[in-house]
Amino acid sequence: MLVTTARRTQQQRRDQAESALINAAAELVVEEGVHSLTLARVGQRASYSRGLVTHYFGSKQALLQRLARATQTGFVPGLDGARPGLDRLLRLIDGYIGSLALLRMTNRAFLLLWAEAATAPDLGRIFRERDEAFRADLREDVMAGIADGAIRPDVAADDVAVAVLGQLRGIGLQRLVDAPAVDTERLRRSVTEHWRRALAS
Repeated sequence: MLVTTARRTQQQRRDQAESALINAAAELVVEEGVHSLTLARVGQRASYSRGLVTHYFGSKQALLQRLARATQTGFVPGLDGARPGLDRLLRLIDGYIGSLALLRMTNRAFLLLWAEAATAPDLGRIFRERDEAFRADLREDVMAGIADGAIRPDVAADDVAVAVLGQLRGIGLQRLVDAPAVDTERLRRSVTEHWRRALAS
């Protein structure tokens, strides 16, 4: 009996290689910091050539941009298709803190890069863009909640967005630094309930 193996398409091979390179970059950031990150070391860690890394990303800056996007995407599962509003905002808060219980390597890398962005101009530009996208989602939820009457009309959407983002990222960094001190199961309930009481009409 002849057994055939389905051949991967060029896109599948490209996706697999890019994923391996992103994971290798995340590992290097977590283990040694962003200054250890070079295209050559990423290729070596992922068992690819430096040339392939250069072909995919072109520069360390472009690699960092891709890493920042990849590590933030999917941090809170189950929100795709959810209608904007108070419910989605509370689900995001709950899910974000819950996901900190088992931080993947890529999520660790994102939080470390975000913290380092405060003193690194190149990273700062990348993470200002990522943070603004996150705040825009949070503002959309608040504005939708105000429009449908679930959130009080006197709530300032911009202020809530800044506060929620800061709180979530701050909890994440504390989890990295001192995991036993951050009880994610208790926090996800108390923080979500805090925002429910603070915002609900």
